[in-house]
Amino acid sequence: MEGFWENIHVETAARYSVVILCSILFLAIFELITSYKNWKEINKGNIAVAMATGGKLLGISIIFRYSIEHNDTLLQSVGWGVFGFFLLLLGYVLFEFLTPTIKVDQEIGKGNKAVGFISMVISIGLSFVIGASIG
Repeated sequence: MEGFWENIHVETAARYSVVILCSILFLAIFELITSYKNWKEINKGNIAVAMATGGKLLGISIIFRYSIEHNDTLLQSVGWGVFGFFLLLLGYVLFEFLTPTIKVDQEIGKGNKAVGFISMVISIGLSFVIGASIG
């Protein structure tokens, strides 16, 4: 059984499964902090919400990509992935704070594609910075 966990296929499946579960959890946390309901808005065709949510999802994936690359164990990868997610979450909150003339969350909820696009790009950009910093 010891060799089982060292098999590259088993390790890949384990990391994949954990990242999927973490992504679902992290998207649920984002859902809690936004004033709109992501999946309800996406179902209605709100492109701004789709872009912002897609950027967050891609950002989470990029962070985990770096986390997996730079850590030997699944537990270390998850730990750094969780830390990176909270930095990404902080970036989202800072984006709202640093744009006092725009209510980012409300504009995305109303379907403002420009704000949704900027939110997406910020999430993706920050994830590369966070990922590059993961040890």
